[in-house]
Amino acid sequence: MDRNRLIGVALVVVSAFGFGSGALFAKPVYAAGADWHVLSAWRFGLGAVLAWAWLALVPGRWAGLRRTSRRVVLASLALGVLYTGNSATYFAGLETVPASLAALIVYIYPVLVAVLALRFGRRLEGRRAWGALGIAVMGVALAVGGIDPAAVPPIEGLLLVVVSPIIYAVWIVLAARLSGERRGSSGGEADRGAEAAVATALMMSATAATYWLTALALDRRVLPGEVPAGAWPGLVGIGVVSTFIAIQGFYAGARRVGAAQAALISTVEPIWTIVLAAILFGERLGPIQLAGGALILAGVLVAQTSRRPAGPVGQPGGRAATSAARAPSMTNVPSDPIPRKR
Repeated sequence: MDRNRLIGVALVVVSAFGFGSGALFAKPVYAAGADWHVLSAWRFGLGAVLAWAWLALVPGRWAGLRRTSRRVVLASLALGVLYTGNSATYFAGLETVPASLAALIVYIYPVLVAVLALRFGRRLEGRRAWGALGIAVMGVALAVGGIDPAAVPPIEGLLLVVVSPIIYAVWIVLAARLSGERRGSSGGEADRGAEAAVATALMMSATAATYWLTALALDRRVLPGEVPAGAWPGLVGIGVVSTFIAIQGFYAGARRVGAAQAALISTVEPIWTIVLAAILFGERLGPIQLAGGALILAGVLVAQTSRRPAGPVGQPGGRAATSAARAPSMTNVPSDPIPRKR
């Protein structure tokens, strides 16, 4: 595995753990009396502030923002508004659906991303990658199918959690295209890629603005003095870990490995959530669900240990002319006239 790809895999894994911690931060917030709308407003508000601070504190990165085209700015803001649908359905459903179960259900999205990538992005390469996806999906099916019928949550909550990955899959593919990914190439190869820090700052700002405006319009108790004191630790945790770190990490990692591959790697997320939910909240899964979790991990391992066709140095595979040396990192500002935004 070349260095650029290894960094991409590591970033996506860190992102998955961050996203997987979101449900765990949310449960205490709900228990304190705040609802999903208040949680989301503060989550993305804090995430946006951190994203702009990250952008401003690294020398040269602010210049990349000034060079960003109007088209990229508008596309990033639109993606931020779209992300509202994904996060709102998930965290609204989480009010009635156990964290471990919700974490498993959302993992229909790697399949959706893989299918969409056939037409709009960098597809999974080789039979082994598709086989790994099949193993991971089988694991998700076993995990969800092993639910005790006596413990099935309300259908409304389940439907909300199911809608979330559909919106998320569309968001991933569109975000990857913004970073420059096309069929046969990842974002690092494209001439019109978008630099990660700028894109995430704009997207999180749009998501935060959407939540805050709707919360104020609906007279939700979202102002600092109205938020229960017991909710603040969870709000800070979800804003820092499950928003700023998670979104930055996924966007930067997906640029290096492709959206479909990043979605597949992210199937480690439910394992993280399930283990912590068992430790923190006493949630327990049966043997069939644990077997499903093992298959999810197996699918990820198979995907990352597959043999790739030989290609020139810096090229992960023979199909795509990838140059790892040219792919900008999260801390680099592109030198070309059109900023590479991720």
